[in-house]
Amino acid sequence: MSYANSNFQYQNAPTPHLLRTITRVSWFLLGALFVFSGLIKLNDPVGTAIKLEEYFEVFAVDFGSFFLYFKGIARTLSILLSSMEVILGVALLLRWHMRYVMWVLLGLLVFFTFLTFYSAAFNKVTDCGCFGDFIKLTPWTSFAKDVFLMVLWAVVFFNQRFLRHAYVQGTQGIMTMTFVSAIAIGIGVRALGHLPYFDFLPYKVGNDIGKLMKPAEPARYRYTMTRNGETKEFEQYPTDTTWQYQAMTVLNPEKSLPVITDFEVSDVNGNSYTGDLLKGNKLVLIVQNTNKTDRDRFVAINALMTATAKSRKNITALTITSTSPAKFDAFRHDVNLPGPYYFADATVLKSIIRSNPGLVLLSNGVVQAKYHYHDIPELFEVDKALARTF
Repeated sequence: MSYANSNFQYQNAPTPHLLRTITRVSWFLLGALFVFSGLIKLNDPVGTAIKLEEYFEVFAVDFGSFFLYFKGIARTLSILLSSMEVILGVALLLRWHMRYVMWVLLGLLVFFTFLTFYSAAFNKVTDCGCFGDFIKLTPWTSFAKDVFLMVLWAVVFFNQRFLRHAYVQGTQGIMTMTFVSAIAIGIGVRALGHLPYFDFLPYKVGNDIGKLMKPAEPARYRYTMTRNGETKEFEQYPTDTTWQYQAMTVLNPEKSLPVITDFEVSDVNGNSYTGDLLKGNKLVLIVQNTNKTDRDRFVAINALMTATAKSRKNITALTITSTSPAKFDAFRHDVNLPGPYYFADATVLKSIIRSNPGLVLLSNGVVQAKYHYHDIPELFEVDKALARTF
């Protein structure tokens, strides 16, 4: 009798609650995506700050010039906002004060959703920078991503009864979240004072700039043609003139276009220096903006650039800037900068290195090393870097 009764209870035990499963999956996805997004931004806080500056410039035009004030603190905001994403994501995953965390997450999500919708609807900022340079999203894709996060938030918020157990609480919770906050902020500050931990831009160490300026393969097309009401697609353009052209589709758009399309270096007279730059060994000093560059570092930088003449690697030291010729000429005399100098677009220079000033070592167009101005190398380190193979 006892066996029969227990067997009956087992057969009639409640099945796993579908809503409980959906809620827990949504909870994990929401927390993990916030942590991931924050860490990607903290990897390159300068890049995140550049994206924030784009938004502030747009808002200054559309809503008021006071937004220009925030451009001056964009790097600080970059670290704070990115760290907040990580902290809130971890807090949610640990279910620490969930109700309060959920309300703060809602505020961030509403803010991000507004930004992405505004960018998409009015074509203001073509890349939200949601996942840094690791994953590029179109404006409407970014908006769809935020809507998806809002759905996850709603599922979690209205079903918190399935997430009652908190993994940390009390003093332990405070200590854990303090540690998480310190780690998140520390990651961003470390990247800000040096270079990104992971470089996702076309000018990363190991890349051949000259090669990336050319298509990886010739473009291949599909032609849509019609004849007597019949529609047909061709891999080669038909020689039969009875077919009427309707449309053409590129089959390999990613490989048929250069990765780098805007790299151009010229001298003070506008003559191109790009080809010469990508030949031989070059130690290139990048000075993006003389107004914001750290002048205290030029004593060590000048010493290194002068010392390259002693290297057996036949290194040419030069400078590339986006500052106007007259202004830069005055600047280089002020800091006693040796060697020739050339000019390139400001956006390109920001993509090459997240440091102002910064050093880039090239060997026949291949990026051998990059140095932040806090990490200026000795000449023997430069020679050693030139021996690297990729």
